[in-house]
Amino acid sequence: MTTSASALSLALALAMAVAAGLVGCFAVMRRMTLASDAISHVALPGIGIALALHFHPVLGGLAALLLGTVLVWAVEHKTGIPTETVIGVVFSAALAVGSLLTSGEELIEALFGAPRVLGPAETILGLVGAALVIGFILRARDRLVVALVSPDLARTVGIDTARMDLLFLLAFSLTVALGLRYLGVLLMGSLIIIPAATAKHLARSLTAMLLIAVSAAVLSTLIGLSVAPLVHLEAGPLIIAVAAGLFFGSLLVRQRAQRGPAVPAE
Repeated sequence: MTTSASALSLALALAMAVAAGLVGCFAVMRRMTLASDAISHVALPGIGIALALHFHPVLGGLAALLLGTVLVWAVEHKTGIPTETVIGVVFSAALAVGSLLTSGEELIEALFGAPRVLGPAETILGLVGAALVIGFILRARDRLVVALVSPDLARTVGIDTARMDLLFLLAFSLTVALGLRYLGVLLMGSLIIIPAATAKHLARSLTAMLLIAVSAAVLSTLIGLSVAPLVHLEAGPLIIAVAAGLFFGSLLVRQRAQRGPAVPAE
C-alpha cells in the first residue's frame, strides 16, 4: 500500500469513527441500543446479492440498508408499532436471507469486516458520505433533541418529526455502511453504541457527550488499526475490544466521582 493510499484509508476510517460517535449519541438517547445492531444486519442480504452479481459488496450493503431503513420508517409511521419491534422483524428476515446468499469466507468477511486497499472512488465516496452524516448531525442536533424530548413541542415549533426520524435513520444506515469494510455487519453497530454509552456516563451536557463519544470512537479505531498488524489479528474485533475497555473504564471513573474525595482522618 502506498503512503497516499494508506493515508486516505486512515482518513476514511477516522471519518467513519467521527460519524459513528455523533450518530451513536442520539441512538443512545433514543434507546436504540439493541436496535442498532439489528439495523447493521440488514446489510447482509445486500452484500450477498452484490457478491452474486459481482458488484462491490459495500454498495450492495448500502442499498439494503437504505431500503431497510425506509421500510422500517414506513411501517412504524403507518402502524404505530415501536421502531425496535419493526427493526427486530426486518433484522431477522435480513439475517436469514443474507445467510442463504453468502457462505464461507465471504460470509466471514461480511460479518466481521476485512480491511483492504481502497480505491480512489471508494475512498472519495466514503469521505463524502461521512461528511454528510457529520454535517447533518451537527446542523440538526437541536431539532433532534426537541423531537426526542417532546414530539408535540417539536410539531408546535414547526419541526416535521416524521421527516426528522427518517433522516436520522438514513444517517444511521449510511454510518453503518461506512464501517462495513472495517467492522462488518456484526461489529459496526457496537462502534456506534459503545462510545456513546461511554460518553453518557461521563458527560454533563450534549456538547460534552458528543465530544467524548467522538474521541472514544476515534481512539478505539486508531488503536485497533495500529495494533492489529503487530499482533496479526483482525482490526475489527480489536477496535470493539478497545471501545469496550474505555466503556468499563468510564464506569470506574463515574463510580469514583460519585464517591467524592476521601476525607482525611483527624
